Amino acid sequence: MLKELINTELQDLPIKGLYINIIKKYVVKTPRNESFLVRNYTVILIKSGQFKIRIKDFTSYLRAQDLMVLPKNSYCRILEAKQKLQLFLICFTSDFAFENCLKRELVESFAFLLGKPSSKIPLEEKDFQVLSLIYKLIYFTNNNLQRDSENLELQRIGFNLFLYELKFIFNRYSTGTPIKICRQENLTIQFLTILTIHCKKQHSVKFYAGALFVTSDYLNKVVRKITGKNAKKLIDLGIINEIKNVLENSKSSITLIAQDFEFSSLSKLSNFFKRHTSMSPSEYRNTTERLKKT
Repeated sequence: MLKELINTELQDLPIKGLYINIIKKYVVKTPRNESFLVRNYTVILIKSGQFKIRIKDFTSYLRAQDLMVLPKNSYCRILEAKQKLQLFLICFTSDFAFENCLKRELVESFAFLLGKPSSKIPLEEKDFQVLSLIYKLIYFTNNNLQRDSENLELQRIGFNLFLYELKFIFNRYSTGTPIKICRQENLTIQFLTILTIHCKKQHSVKFYAGALFVTSDYLNKVVRKITGKNAKKLIDLGIINEIKNVLENSKSSITLIAQDFEFSSLSKLSNFFKRHTSMSPSEYRNTTERLKKT
């Protein structure tokens, strides 16, 4: 059962790139001796029961209030599930994560998702309650039949909350052991960090490659391998997220925003924003203001 849920084809869902489920009665379907590849970023939170799982050479015993990240592209084996296992499960693609929350405060969360191997985190009651409420928020928003722009914006906010809480939990419960990531993953995290600082003014791959002492071609190659998108795509997403933040939290005119982001004209900013969001900057601002009032 878990194998099928973890490897759900996320591109075919109503919310492209995101799947969440609250499993109230887990049924073991995968044979104990069968390993399977984890194809999506996956985070599970145990509500009740016991769960034994093996990832690569590491075996973990999960119980109520335990949190665990299953690293993408790792081999996993379900060894045991008992005592009325109930859990929260969220799976998402790197595309969804980057398109919805490429922000400076959240880049650290991606290091946790990339880290290998993963280990369980036994949560205190208050942290478990907060995270389970965020799971439920995303779940009910995700299952809302209305797919208008306001519902999609609420989905993005819920996922941001999830990553913020994930970052807080990993920082709070850290044992001091550094997260193990490979050189290419480390380069990607460095790129994302620099991107969130400079994307407002720097729109070219060449700038970021120079800051990291690599060529533009190499940076594009590595970033695409780790995230599924090349560096230029992520630069554009970073710019979009920063523009969204300004539109949501300030009264600056669209003309002034175009100047601040160094677009040569208002029309170029509007065309760029609409190409990535299907809305003009004014339409996006009006949508978020209506959402705040509801």
